[in-house]
Amino acid sequence: MGINLKDASFEGWRRENGRMGVRNYVLILPVDDISNAAAEGVARNIQGCLAIPHAYGRLQFGADLDLHFRTIIGTGCNPNVAAVVVIGIEPGWTGKVAEGIAATGKPVEAFSIEQNGDINTIAAASRAAYRMVRHATGLKRTRAPLQDLWVSTKCGESDTTSGLASCPTVGNSFDKLWENGNTLVFGETSEITGGEHLVAARCKTPEIRAEFMRMFDRYQAVIEANKTSDLSESQPTKGNIEGGLTTIEEKALGNIQKIGKKCTVDGVLDKAEMPTHPGLWFMDSSSAAAEMVTLCAASGFAVHTFPTGQGNVIGNPIVPVIKLTANPRTMRTMSEHVDVDVTGLLQKTMNMDDAGEALLDCILRTADGQATAAEILGHREFSLTRLYESA
Repeated sequence: MGINLKDASFEGWRRENGRMGVRNYVLILPVDDISNAAAEGVARNIQGCLAIPHAYGRLQFGADLDLHFRTIIGTGCNPNVAAVVVIGIEPGWTGKVAEGIAATGKPVEAFSIEQNGDINTIAAASRAAYRMVRHATGLKRTRAPLQDLWVSTKCGESDTTSGLASCPTVGNSFDKLWENGNTLVFGETSEITGGEHLVAARCKTPEIRAEFMRMFDRYQAVIEANKTSDLSESQPTKGNIEGGLTTIEEKALGNIQKIGKKCTVDGVLDKAEMPTHPGLWFMDSSSAAAEMVTLCAASGFAVHTFPTGQGNVIGNPIVPVIKLTANPRTMRTMSEHVDVDVTGLLQKTMNMDDAGEALLDCILRTADGQATAAEILGHREFSLTRLYESA
C-alpha cells in the first residue's frame, strides 16, 4: 500500500510568516563578492552558523541587479533559514537586503564594511550571529501536513536511463504531490527546447500558456542575439552524449517526464520569483545545476529532487538535494552520492509506482531531518545566475 499523502506529515520549523522549513540555519549572507571574507570570518568565530560566499554583487545594473537582489533576499527568506546576518561593503544595498528578509518576520541584522573595516565588522557581526544561534537552537520543531512542504526538481548529467526511469520517477511523485495540494516547481528553459509545445499544452489556462511561451521565446532570443543556433558544445553536454543522448530534443523529452502525467502547469515564474499559490510552477531558469538549485532555494523551496543518469554531485547550502538514479553503473561507481536507487525500473524488479513511493518516502525522511548524501559529503554549491556583464 502506498503512502497516504493526505495523512502524511513532517516535523520542521514553522517560521514567522507561516512557511515550514526542514532545516534551521543561521545564515551569514554577503551582499557582494568583496564581503565574502568578512562573512566567512564570522562563520569561523561562531559555531552553528553558515556563510555562503559568491562571486557577484558589484557594478550590476538593471534587470541583472534586480535578479541579484531577488536571489540574495530570497535565499535569506527561505524557510530553511532561521535568522540572517547580512554583510555588505556599503550600507545602502546591505540595508535593502536586510529589509527584504525582515519582511518575513525572522531575525535579521545588517553590517557594512565601509568606514568600519573587516575587523570591526566581523566583531560586531559575530556578536549578532551569537545571539541568532542562541535563538535558532532554542526553536522547537513542530509537525505539519505534507501539503506545507514546497518541493522543486532539476535533473543533471542525464542519459538514456534518465528519460526512461529516474525523471519519470519524479513525475510519478509530482503527480501525487500535486493532487495533494503541494507547491512544486520545474524549469531548465534550455532543456525543454524541442519539447516546449508539450509543456505549453499542459498549461492550465491560455494566459499561463502565453506567459510560458513568452519566457521560452525570450530565451530563444538570447541564443539568436549571440548569433548562434548551435548549442552542440553545451546542449547536450559531453556527459549526456556519452550517456546516449544525441540531440537537445531527446534530452527535452526526458526532462519533461519530471512533470508527470496528471499535473497541469499552474503558474509561471521569472528567475528566483516566489509562487503565490499551490500547484506546479514553471520557472525560467538555467540548466546549470548549481544555478538552478540556487534559484529554487531563492524561490522558497525547502526540498529538491535531482534525478541523474551519469552521476552528479550537486548540493546546496540551505536546501537538501535528493539524488536518484536508474543507471546501474552510476550505482556501482557513485553510490555515495545517491539517495534513492531506482535501477529496479530498468531491471524489471520494481514498477513506476514503487519508484515514486520510494522517492516520496525519502522526501518525507529528509523533511523529518535525515541528511541527504550531498549534505553528508559537504556539497554546498551556491551559484548566482547573471544576465549580462557588469558596468
